[in-house]
Amino acid sequence: MDTHAASEPIRHDPPHDAITPGPPIRQLFRDVIADRLPDRRPPQAAILFGSEADPSWNDRSFLADFYNEILHQDTCQPDTADGIPLLAALAVDDRVPARHRFQAVNLLFNAATVAERHLAESWPATPRHADPDSEARARIAVQSCTPDLLARWPAECPAVRLALGGLAVVFPTDRTLPALTPRLRGFADQHPSGTDIGDYVRFVLALAAQDDYQILAETERFTDAYWTGTARGVPALARALHLLGQMLTRVGTGLNRSHAGQ
Repeated sequence: MDTHAASEPIRHDPPHDAITPGPPIRQLFRDVIADRLPDRRPPQAAILFGSEADPSWNDRSFLADFYNEILHQDTCQPDTADGIPLLAALAVDDRVPARHRFQAVNLLFNAATVAERHLAESWPATPRHADPDSEARARIAVQSCTPDLLARWPAECPAVRLALGGLAVVFPTDRTLPALTPRLRGFADQHPSGTDIGDYVRFVLALAAQDDYQILAETERFTDAYWTGTARGVPALARALHLLGQMLTRVGTGLNRSHAGQ
């Protein structure tokens, strides 16, 4: 009888909890998605629940990879719409820090406005990498989760409120805009003209008015050497959403810098 094999130690695979979870933000996102989407795991969730973590990940590099899985280089792909519920779940959970809730809402805005923003950039040419079907599906997916996001307005910080206002003007309805406009005006009263948040919320108010002449006038007023301009022949709403996208990006950059300086 060969006793050598029997004397060797029995090897067991490590339990799931023993697997290196990666940076803290990955663990937080895993917890939130596990709680909020227990029965739905879009393909992009694999980066959260995979059994291995990239050793080069820190919070920043992980977030870049995670968001890029959903909206790849600011373009919609066939599975972009499937990943929208991940962003929506993160955006409504108070465990997620405000700067990350803002980023989730901002990415929802970006996914919903890819067609208009890229049209404004490439006019009169057809946008490169355009995928109208995927863009339409992503827009519908964002629209379906927007009411739940807007319901959080009273509890959110100014930056997230601004991003929520951006979503509201992308998907105007007879209920959302009349309800949101007084809130935006009160928001503007708290943030004077000439401040970033104050100017941006006033621009959102102009979009909420749904008056093409006013939208065009405000877009022209805000578009100067500071902002990336667009051709005057571009439809007014596309120009405005392109400008609003730049504004939200700048807000997000400011939030990240504030956190880094703490």
